Order: sequence, then C-alpha cells, then structure tokens
Amino acid sequence: MLNDLREQVLEANLELVRRGLVLYTFGNASGISRADGLVVIKPSGVPYDRMTASDLVVTDLEGRIVEGSLRPSSDLPTHLAIYRAFPAAGGVVHTHSTYATAWAQARRGIPCLGTTHADYFRGPVPVTGEMSAEEISSAYEWNTGQAIIRRFENLDPTEIPGVLVAGHGPFTWGRSALEAAHNAVILEELARVAATTLALNPAAPELANVWRDKHFLRKHGPQATYGQK
Repeated sequence: MLNDLREQVLEANLELVRRGLVLYTFGNASGISRADGLVVIKPSGVPYDRMTASDLVVTDLEGRIVEGSLRPSSDLPTHLAIYRAFPAAGGVVHTHSTYATAWAQARRGIPCLGTTHADYFRGPVPVTGEMSAEEISSAYEWNTGQAIIRRFENLDPTEIPGVLVAGHGPFTWGRSALEAAHNAVILEELARVAATTLALNPAAPELANVWRDKHFLRKHGPQATYGQK
C-alpha cells in the first residue's frame, strides 16, 4: 500500500541522518496521501540504519493503523494535527537538531537577519507559547499540534514552513516529505547562522521587509525567477 509514498518517506527520514539532524532514534518524518486520507510515518524507536520502507506505518487521519506491524512514532498526533490544519502540507518532519532546539529551549523565535533566511522563510521562525500542565499531562502530542496551530493563527504556513515548539524542538513541513526534510535542514542552518550573527553583534537588525520579500518571492510563488522552469 502506498509504495511510492513509503519510499519517499523513508528517503526523507534517511536525509535527516545524512545531514546530521538526528541522533540514534531521535526525530521522524511522515508524508500524506491526500487522495487516500492516509499518512505514512516512521515507526517508534526503530534505528535508521536498519529501517526499510516496509517498516513504515500507515495510519488514517484519526491515527488508526491501516497497515504495519510496528507502532508509529509517538509524535504521530502532532503530525496529524498539522495535516488537518494546513491543507498544503504534504510532509512533516520533527527533529531535535542542535541549534534549532537551542532556540526552542530559549523560547526565542529565530529573527530574519539576512537574505539567506529570507530565501526560505518570509519572516522570523516563530516559537509557540508555553503549553499548560494540563495540555502536557493529557493528549500531549495532540496538544503540541494545537500549540503550533494557535501560533499560526495569523501566519501563512506556506510562507513560514516551520516552527519551534517552546522547550521542545523544531517541526517543519512542505509539499512532500522530502521538501519537509529539506526545510528541516534549512531551518537548522538558519538557526546556526542567526546564533552566530547575534554572538558577533547582539544588536544586529532584522532584514527590512522589502529586502526580505524580494528574496522570498524570487524563489517562491507564481512570479518566481529562481531556477529553471
């Protein structure tokens, strides 16, 4: 079932390893077939170096297992919340990559300080509000998704394809699982560059909106000029 999506989700998970974003069994990537209403996700606690496409778990949007003998990632409810709230999301990735996680633990969004950031995120990478004790103690992973959704109440998730969950770490998404993994790699690099910039100059200003938008829109949207058609 969903063999092509399985292969893509496996590749997205392995890309996180290749790029040094995960240790041991940390992190997870998923993809969705909107036509089928089904999600393919990494199994919980399975080492990346021996994971195969057949190990991946298929669930519906309620989290019921449709195919697979292993338990899905414990972060499945967060992925499902994102898929249900953001219709353009075709893939979701969660990591505990070093710099992005440090920003999340500092409860700070990543400011847009330069054009490298603006090429991929049309503004700061936001950080969620603090989750309540009740949210953490009951339906924690689902409520993590709700914290993300609340933070995006006035933001466009197609222009800002990632978030920092306060005290936890980053989630990214994209039109596919591979794009979500790509955005996770980019987010970690932006987090590292921003931290270095502010270490050199704590008063570094954010990029002017006109400059930010110029860089973002030349790579994204119907008038994009970057790359080949």
